[in-house]
Amino acid sequence: MAETTHPLSQNTARSEPGFVRAIGLFDGTMIVVGSMIGSGIFIVAADISRQTGSPGGLMLTWVLTGLLTVSAALSYGELAAMFPHAGGQYIYLREAYSPLWGFLYGWTLFLVIQTGTIAAVAIGFARFLGVLFPAISPESWIVHPINLGSKYAISLSVQQLAAALMILLLTFLNTLGIRLGKFIQNVFTSAKTLALAGLIVLGIFVGRNAGAISENFSHFWSIRGAVPIEPGANFLRGWIPTVTAASGFFGMIVAYGVAQTGSLFSADAWNNIGFTAAEVKNPKRDVALSMAFGTCIVIALYCLANLAYLFVLPLVQIQTAPDDRVATAALSAIFGHGGAIFMAVAIIISTFGCNNGLILAGSRVSYAMAKDGLFFRSTGRLNSKGVPGTALILQGIWVVILILLRTRNPSGGYGNLYNDLLNYVVASVLLFYALTIAGIFVLRAKRPQTERPYKAFGYPILPALYVLGALGIVLVLVLYQTQTAGWGVGIVVAGIPVYWLRSMWLARANGSA
Repeated sequence: MAETTHPLSQNTARSEPGFVRAIGLFDGTMIVVGSMIGSGIFIVAADISRQTGSPGGLMLTWVLTGLLTVSAALSYGELAAMFPHAGGQYIYLREAYSPLWGFLYGWTLFLVIQTGTIAAVAIGFARFLGVLFPAISPESWIVHPINLGSKYAISLSVQQLAAALMILLLTFLNTLGIRLGKFIQNVFTSAKTLALAGLIVLGIFVGRNAGAISENFSHFWSIRGAVPIEPGANFLRGWIPTVTAASGFFGMIVAYGVAQTGSLFSADAWNNIGFTAAEVKNPKRDVALSMAFGTCIVIALYCLANLAYLFVLPLVQIQTAPDDRVATAALSAIFGHGGAIFMAVAIIISTFGCNNGLILAGSRVSYAMAKDGLFFRSTGRLNSKGVPGTALILQGIWVVILILLRTRNPSGGYGNLYNDLLNYVVASVLLFYALTIAGIFVLRAKRPQTERPYKAFGYPILPALYVLGALGIVLVLVLYQTQTAGWGVGIVVAGIPVYWLRSMWLARANGSA
């Protein structure tokens, strides 16, 4: 079993027993848009502007992210149309390479990528809920931090409780069926898309600041306030230099590569619709179209939102926004304290809808892995409503654990464990994307006769450019964020012995039978 593939003899949209095909093109697009737009677009511009050091650098970072994301989505469409089944990227990797590669992706997705993102979004929801209700505070302890050694702790604050209750509520609602899940997604995605569009209109047309416009656009490429970017390990410092965006061509490449960390993660989760393909009415067409439409909508909104920031705030105010809340600073400049309230409501709506999409989609990967004998058997069963209820519950439990676990800071404060884990897997996520898109080339060689209802746009040039671009960013992260990239690789590699132990156990069980 260990190295055999699970070829799908036909790439028709087989009816996977128990699933309800209720997701149309509009619903699928809302899942893509809703899963992508969380809280990142309202925050990461501060860090990007510090790394690139110019208004032009801020905008170019998002343009590059858009090109990478849209090209990936247009390429993924071929795989989605070939394998329109629950599990999405897990299935694509399994079919292109082997079950091991599918498992390593699913393992990392469950442990960190999907669940860590859900935990981070939930805390973002609770943090901005605290703007409206100050009692929801990270310092209002229900259970004071209990140290688990010198580096970790566990606690329960009112803020953590609010985040956990959000997870439990959305998990429960999604166990009631795909129709309710997609209804929630459609409502909240529509609301937050309108809110983001409102921010754009207010920034560009209502609150435009003549001083900020002159400062930013008269010196569009002038670098100021750029932070130094150091090699990620001591042994590298004799080989590669500390740079800034102003350090010539090499420094610019490094700055833009590191800056992609925030923008790419803000634009991530576009592939989640592939996880739910078994519930899409016309998956061979609509999964690919949902990815294409959704990514184009979000990238357009993201670029316009950053343009709005530049219309309202001088670059230095973007770089130094309190707690990196650039959108809040922009609206506060227009409306005063009322702007902060408006932004808090918008982010509450955005994060709630984002997590609904992530929770809905992520459980389908655990389901697909369980059907292959690579995850808990119970997660491979559907409940009476036609959704993987056990997989949803198990995912929710792990997310709550990630919310409760804390890291201990040298200064004596406490951080969030999932933030560290998400930083660790940045490079790994990009590697999985590059590997998946490279799978298009592999499958065209392995299965040239297989029907392809949709073929990758711009093949072979566009997919190849994405793979090269993603690997280039990974190389920059390995050199300049060595520790976090190393931990990310470690999380992935840790899945190998788990996979082999599971394979040996199954082989022994089958032999004894």
